[in-house]
Amino acid sequence: MNKVGTVVIGAGQAGLAIGYYLHKDREDFVVLDGNERVGDCWRQRYDSLRLFSLPRYASLPGLRIGTQDCPSRDEMADYLERYAAHHELPVRTGVRVTRLSRDAEGFLVETTAGDWRAGNVVVAAGMHTVPRWPSFADQLDPSIKQLHSMEYRNPSQLADGTVLVVGAANSGTDIALEAVKTHRTLLAGRHPGQVPVDIDSAAGHFFTPIVMFLFKYVLTRGTPMGRKAIANAVRNGLPLTRNKLEHLDAAGIERIGRIEGTRDGRPVTADGEVLDDVRTVVWSTGSDPDHRWIDLPVFDDAGRPRQERGVSTDVPGLYFLGLDFQYAIASASIQGVDRDARFLVKHLARRTVARAIPVDSR
Repeated sequence: MNKVGTVVIGAGQAGLAIGYYLHKDREDFVVLDGNERVGDCWRQRYDSLRLFSLPRYASLPGLRIGTQDCPSRDEMADYLERYAAHHELPVRTGVRVTRLSRDAEGFLVETTAGDWRAGNVVVAAGMHTVPRWPSFADQLDPSIKQLHSMEYRNPSQLADGTVLVVGAANSGTDIALEAVKTHRTLLAGRHPGQVPVDIDSAAGHFFTPIVMFLFKYVLTRGTPMGRKAIANAVRNGLPLTRNKLEHLDAAGIERIGRIEGTRDGRPVTADGEVLDDVRTVVWSTGSDPDHRWIDLPVFDDAGRPRQERGVSTDVPGLYFLGLDFQYAIASASIQGVDRDARFLVKHLARRTVARAIPVDSR
């Protein structure tokens, strides 16, 4: 049985950010990750993915990413791997956590490579791992190829003929803009709104610091404006950031209404149109966390962790990092996990000190 002060589960940007601060404070900890390499959480995304963040905002504390512009998928993945090595963080890859529980001795973290005892656990994994499919997807004709945006890598996966991308947010529009180069492409779904400036332009670079400040410090759960913005984002999704409606139209993408079911094995739109010629459907319909391995009473009726700024409200010593809207609009971004990680490490340190003080001395 391995014993350590804190187990961090997940070596993505969230796990590495808190690892940096734990290492800086000389805490006793380990970071466990089920992937074979640090950064594989990014390498598993579609090939053409490019972040929205300029290098300053795509960098974790203590090491700049080193790109000249918004990094690509592979640049981000390689940076995370380099980051862990540069700071000599105690990351163990190829170690998948199968169960997290707690007893009188503290937390028990069961893995595919041995078990761990810990006084604290930071869950920084499993945030976007379960594809969300519509209930009627299995009613489509078997001749129609279906894949989720989490499985999509490049257009070579698309069958010949018309492609239907369902979901018009950032990932869906990225995939549609790529698919339309070689296929007739339909894009279904409600328009989520869009950032009014070109983020890759000089104007976009000028406004980025202002937007990041708002997302980190103003639009939080601690302000009325922030609570309203977070509720709207949860309900409707975030607006298009790089892609614009004019880009979709100029590329020749055919925008249609929502897909609400099937008829004779074919997709049907909200206004009753049957899409007879679709050969591939890419469901860009979101994803859910997978925390089924957490065997603790910490979830609400919707399956979300009950937490305040990442601190479990049910189990002392349990923390979450990287949740969507954990504290602010920016919480799932690289800059957001940095700020949230600093808060959690301070809370963790206070808890450690409190536990070390003998009862008679309090």
